[in-house]
Amino acid sequence: MAESILLTTARVTTFDGGRLLTGASGFFFERDAQLFFVTSRHVVIDAPTGHHPTHIAIEVHTDAVNLTRSEQITLALYEDGKSQWRQGGDSGGDIDVAAIEIPRALLPAGADLRCFTPAHLQASFDAVEVGSKLLIIGFPLGFHDTTHHLPVVRHAVIASSFGVRFQGQGIFLTDGRTHRGTSGACVVRRDESMGKTLPWRLLGVHSARMDMGGRDLVLDESLGLNSAWYADILMTLTAPRMVPPAAGQAAPSAAA
Repeated sequence: MAESILLTTARVTTFDGGRLLTGASGFFFERDAQLFFVTSRHVVIDAPTGHHPTHIAIEVHTDAVNLTRSEQITLALYEDGKSQWRQGGDSGGDIDVAAIEIPRALLPAGADLRCFTPAHLQASFDAVEVGSKLLIIGFPLGFHDTTHHLPVVRHAVIASSFGVRFQGQGIFLTDGRTHRGTSGACVVRRDESMGKTLPWRLLGVHSARMDMGGRDLVLDESLGLNSAWYADILMTLTAPRMVPPAAGQAAPSAAA
């Protein structure tokens, strides 16, 4: 059997109608009874590059023992003209994280996956030192174990003060080798106190490689740094939504 951390992550493919667009990474997050798939916001929409997929496909294992068995589930990104993903922003602008609810009825029979929960989020920023070892789990350039449908893992370290918003944005830096296709990958740190089932802390969501705009492409190497959005944004994106009152029914008062 695969280690539990590998089953938190799934390959995501974007489509415009029947046209294949891109591949990326993402992971499962469960809050109360709701199941979400988390990835980078620019995976589901990226206006500057003209990236406007209509739906995404996610690969899910269907046998806890035989990992060669999997099925794809499809999630529509729009319904009645309304976007179906949840996104957020703060004083620094838009946050490059999207959460899409997965109706459990869409999961194939025997679906075998592992989910991060709010308990896996890092509660104390002071407990994570600069230079701490991390893993980034995803599908760089789409590369993965195509037989067993498992992601690959890259080592990284925290490269900026954890808990400090780097350059005023809700990100921290990681130092590690990444590629296209890693967008949306979970950034995790081993924590045995979480128990044996999933002994990892979810620190962030990998967004993109960072570089110097004025770098001499001949003389200077790439920085090898990456941006990751703090994972606590998921507490906002997955918060229960108020159900609007039915027609003719008054909304409850604040005192109710």
